[in-house]
Amino acid sequence: MKLVLHNYWRSSASHRVRIGLGLKALAYDYVVINIVKKENFGDAYRARNPMGQVPTLEITEDDGTVHAIAQSIPILEYLEERFPEPHILPKDLFLRARARELAEVVNSGIQPHQNLTTMRAVKAVGGDEVVWPKSFIADGLIAFERIARETADTFCVGDQPSIAECCLVPQLLSARRFGVDIAKHELLLAIEERCLALPAFANAAPDRQTDAVT
Repeated sequence: MKLVLHNYWRSSASHRVRIGLGLKALAYDYVVINIVKKENFGDAYRARNPMGQVPTLEITEDDGTVHAIAQSIPILEYLEERFPEPHILPKDLFLRARARELAEVVNSGIQPHQNLTTMRAVKAVGGDEVVWPKSFIADGLIAFERIARETADTFCVGDQPSIAECCLVPQLLSARRFGVDIAKHELLLAIEERCLALPAFANAAPDRQTDAVT
């Protein structure tokens, strides 16, 4: 089997999947899709991902069959189901649901507002695309922390990183990039620090990618 990740260095959704692949210790080929240059809207990429978003995980099976999966959460859940150890969804059903809940706070509640396509649309109608996402990020992180406090241990839902951290760490990085004050989120910052001490998180960092612009 061969895995190919079509992604962009600064895409938070791509960042999530790189973390997940790292936690599962899975080797993959890294293919750059430059969303700033709108390569994601080209015909070749849309053939794999009709939404024209990153990331897309392409799987080539040993028999030559090729599948493509888009959207970061389904990709992470595919990885969990196909490569269950080490797990990124807890075995306990409540904690499993809680990990998914936290992931969706970021995936559905925050990230769409900071998406490059969204910010381009905001700018096109005369809005301030820099200011636009800040309140959504700030409010989302407040909600995330309140939810996480009920189950947090070393990480958000226990003693090992889950799909929740796959979403949280990229989102905290985005919060800093957009100038959102996150100093009050002591729990989240402590979890982030523990995550970044792990190779899977460190190696997935945007500035460590081959297409990073510094």
